[in-house]
Amino acid sequence: MLKIRLVVLLDLLTVSSLVAAVLVSPWYWGIAAPLLAAALVAVHDLVQRRHSVLRNYPVLGHLRFALETLRPELQQYFIERNFDGRPFDRDTRSIVYERAKGTAAEEPFGTELDLYRAGSEYLTPSMAPRAVPDTPPRVRIGGPECTQPYDMALLNVSAMSFGSLSANAVLALNTGAQLGAFAHDTGEGGLSEYHLRPGGDLVWEIGTGYFGCRTDDGGFDERQFADKAAHDQVKCVSLKISQGAKPGIGGVLPGAKVNAEIAQVRGVPEGETVVSPPFHRVYTTPRELVRFLGRMRELAGGKPVGFKLCVGSRREFLAVCKAMLAEGTTPDFIIVDGAEGGTGAAPLEFADNVGLPLSEGLMTVHNALVGVGLRDRIKIGASGKVATGSDLVKRLVQGADYTNAARAMMFAVGCIQAQRCHTNTCPVGVATQDERRGRAVDVDDKSQRVHRFQEATVKSALQIMAAMGVDDPSGLQPPMLLQRVDPHTVRSYAELHEWLAPGQLLASAPESWAPDWQSAHPDRFTH
Repeated sequence: MLKIRLVVLLDLLTVSSLVAAVLVSPWYWGIAAPLLAAALVAVHDLVQRRHSVLRNYPVLGHLRFALETLRPELQQYFIERNFDGRPFDRDTRSIVYERAKGTAAEEPFGTELDLYRAGSEYLTPSMAPRAVPDTPPRVRIGGPECTQPYDMALLNVSAMSFGSLSANAVLALNTGAQLGAFAHDTGEGGLSEYHLRPGGDLVWEIGTGYFGCRTDDGGFDERQFADKAAHDQVKCVSLKISQGAKPGIGGVLPGAKVNAEIAQVRGVPEGETVVSPPFHRVYTTPRELVRFLGRMRELAGGKPVGFKLCVGSRREFLAVCKAMLAEGTTPDFIIVDGAEGGTGAAPLEFADNVGLPLSEGLMTVHNALVGVGLRDRIKIGASGKVATGSDLVKRLVQGADYTNAARAMMFAVGCIQAQRCHTNTCPVGVATQDERRGRAVDVDDKSQRVHRFQEATVKSALQIMAAMGVDDPSGLQPPMLLQRVDPHTVRSYAELHEWLAPGQLLASAPESWAPDWQSAHPDRFTH
């Protein structure tokens, strides 16, 4: 066979070079050493059983694995165009970097996008634009049962845990939040000193593992929760039901990663594997969920309490709305996480196929709350690929009151979208627990970048709103966002989607909503 002949030829050259190096001149070692190494690799490739390519193409087959390793970098730096990269294209990443650095985030010569492509969206400018407000508006979070309402910024740091992010990255994010007076969601990994040390406002997220307020057997500990929720920096508390990139899936933290610091923050034994189940212990029905949220607000001293979910079944969410009506109590906010949202690690099938994208999920929640007459009591946050001023404005049009960003904030801290978050080898020290790599994040510099990015993005959103003839987010309406449905047709969101009137589900549910509304029950989750 040809491959055997090649290996024999390589062996002959190696032996000849070795003889020449010993008998003629030591300079021949420059040839003999690499040939010897290649010969050894070739023999190994022929006898190993793991890789078929190497057995058929010894030595040369390693080129295939080298190219596989380099493929992401080659794709990002040499192949992808400015506007078609994923998850975030180069134009989006560049505008975040530029705003974070404080440089001009402007482009010459016009758009590179195909505006006639089906699915393209346009915000409508007005013939009578308004002046841009000097002070960005804020959103009051807190319903009638909340005694310590919080004024939320239009753009905040979305949920990312210490453990997923390095200590310096968390410090940079919270310091930026403190400088810009916006909120920082802790993620479900617990309330660490790195969240607390800079003094920025916090939204404390509680997941199914109840980290930071956890009993020995993994349940919810009311005393620990009350003690930590009383901290001055904790402005709101959020119960995580599901995450956009992996709704309905739990997690496992191997014992090898549970060092003393992680164990202390999460309230788990050091060195032992920790399992976060896909479900909550504190509720099994919509009514129990609503009651538990009310209990959390009591334990938190009247601070705003809400929950985060990736929307799936509209019927299930309507069941929660019926439970709110039946119990006479509501959360203060709901965060809608889109299926396009980010994660440190998730099965591809979940990331690609499970859960509603943010637009559909957001409009579902907004319309459901309007239809049951509760929208004025509950504020809605939107998270999922919010990175620019236009992203922010579109989400407000679709029904959100404010937005959260995770990966865009990571870009501001220095993320280069290497997509190695799950390997502990993040090249810029953002998504890693490797202390040596984490040192790359300079907290003083990166916190200023986080602040500048948030400030510039909110300013961009206000400029867009002013161009649309709106001086307050409450003036944004569905007719102001258009979508091209085919090469010849453009429709507004008011035409493309159904928008319920206040209390319409209680009076007479429209035909498209009636089956889900009638089937929804406050004492069971059913599809």
